[in-house]
Amino acid sequence: MEPFVQTGERYLTIQEWQRAHPHLIVGFSTRRGGKSNNSYNSLNLGFHVGDDPESVKSNRRLLATDIQFPLSRWVGTEQVHESSIKKITLLEAGCGSERLDTAIANTDGIYTLERNLLLTSLYADCVPLYFFAPSQGAIGLAHAGWRGTVQNIGSAMIRKWTMEEGIPLEDIQVAIGPCISQPAYEVDHKVITEVQKCWPNDLNYLPYRKRSNEKYLLDLREVNKALIRKAGINNNQILMSSICTATDERMFSHRAEAGRTGRLMSFIGIRLDGDE
Repeated sequence: MEPFVQTGERYLTIQEWQRAHPHLIVGFSTRRGGKSNNSYNSLNLGFHVGDDPESVKSNRRLLATDIQFPLSRWVGTEQVHESSIKKITLLEAGCGSERLDTAIANTDGIYTLERNLLLTSLYADCVPLYFFAPSQGAIGLAHAGWRGTVQNIGSAMIRKWTMEEGIPLEDIQVAIGPCISQPAYEVDHKVITEVQKCWPNDLNYLPYRKRSNEKYLLDLREVNKALIRKAGINNNQILMSSICTATDERMFSHRAEAGRTGRLMSFIGIRLDGDE
């Protein structure tokens, strides 16, 4: 069953997590119901893609109203397709929410143990990773393009939680969000070489298949799942979306739209009144 369920025009939620934890706000935006025009039509949430910044702010305000989480509590990053991870505190509230130049620099993964912060990350085919440890109130996001994936950003987040925050592996839940699917993701031998370096040796299958044109079709979400499993997270702790950003008309896609398109947003936060 698809874990990301559309509950409003502008976003999907991880329904299983939200039902179990009513104060958790978690989801993934769509491209619908916004103010942007042309190739950014219509709910572009990225400041960095050439869209009118005022349209982007308007779009973010619309989503903020939908999820009832004010922009002053959002935290965004300047993503660089690597594996850097930063712990967020209340001092970062509002960073990157209304201007690109205030975003957390050079960071692809963020997490917090604070309430009343909404962590955000941007996508147009890359893999969104969500992390949640309900007993500790820990939440996190990681942006996994192919570079971040082969640098094992998902496992890096898990190590930080277990080694620096003392969170047991069995308490960590992970969700792999909407992203480009294997049939739509053609890559060259350079990418496959890097995947081969990180792919677990004990698995008797490969996450790619070769095409006749010396290219490969890569299942990037499956690579992330395998690496998260290798880090000690069991299958029953992982949810994985089947939504393809390149073929689902609700999504933006860098590949399908030749590089000129808007950005979707993953988000997760726990309301201040979230004592359970």
